[in-house]
Amino acid sequence: MNDYDVIVIGGGQAGLALGYALKRKNRRFVILEQNKRIGDSWRQRYDSLVLFTPRKYNHLPGLNFPGEPHTLPNKEDAADYLELYANHFELPVMLGTTVLELSQVGTRFQVRTQGSLLFANQVVIATGPFHTPYIPAIANSLNPTIRQLHTAEYKNESQLIDGPVLVVGSGNSGAQIAVELAAHRSVVFSQGESRSYLPLFIFGKPIFDYMKALGLLDAPHSTWLGQKLSQSPDPIFGYKKQVRELSRTGALRLVSRALQVNGNTATFADGTQATVNNILWATGFRPNYDWLRVPNVLDSHGRPLHHRGITKVPSLSFLGLPWQHTRGSALMGGVGNDALYLAEHL
Repeated sequence: MNDYDVIVIGGGQAGLALGYALKRKNRRFVILEQNKRIGDSWRQRYDSLVLFTPRKYNHLPGLNFPGEPHTLPNKEDAADYLELYANHFELPVMLGTTVLELSQVGTRFQVRTQGSLLFANQVVIATGPFHTPYIPAIANSLNPTIRQLHTAEYKNESQLIDGPVLVVGSGNSGAQIAVELAAHRSVVFSQGESRSYLPLFIFGKPIFDYMKALGLLDAPHSTWLGQKLSQSPDPIFGYKKQVRELSRTGALRLVSRALQVNGNTATFADGTQATVNNILWATGFRPNYDWLRVPNVLDSHGRPLHHRGITKVPSLSFLGLPWQHTRGSALMGGVGNDALYLAEHL
């Protein structure tokens, strides 16, 4: 069969959560996933990745995340949970399927994959925001002897060569990797923007319990609080104590934004310099919808134009975007609310 009510592009947490909602409504649908195994988008991340949200905040609709609720799962736990979820609800996932083009044919949609043409009345793009690794232009002037990696391809320290490493990027992944590497070698941690460090636990309870109670997770983007939160850089959860201690011993050196790299010498906005043998780009990703051939759904920067995932093109929606509705939209445990809402509006 290649004709559906709904085609969901992307079989990560967003697509699976929507699949749960669509199955409850007895819709004729399929989920297209480019990886050959559910959860591989998590399995392919760096080896030591640990989520900063406890298990109790990582549930998708209808099935709890296994394990002790207050503990932090690793990437394998997250991947296995998604696979368990899809199997538990017997969701129709077409694995190893890459979408090459999404277009409109009359009032319907045509999805071209590497092996077939699929048609649907409605399409939901649930590929998330993390598509193409972003590496700053300053990388072009690196000495070719420098070993450079983006976090998308970084697995562990064995990929690096001997000598100091510069970690560029102020998010949670950059902080976690910088702290880990500083246990074995000299690390320069370049933070392009100031970030607050928040503890993972306060008085033995997850900080997300307090954030939930204060409405920080559920404040809609359209509200004053939501606007204020969405315009501020995300905090780094944990690592404050480690960063402070490693900085005191000199194993980890905090610097400002990296301005240029000439040969092996990096220059920073605070006027300091550092000589490095490795650079790890923890600089995030950019959206890439090159396969999307439907006009009026992306802005001039290639980002989706939507309200709570719903676009101006009838029957074409997005799911799994940061701040799609709330801060929780970007979390595994928050995307389910967006999925349930979207399912009601398809």
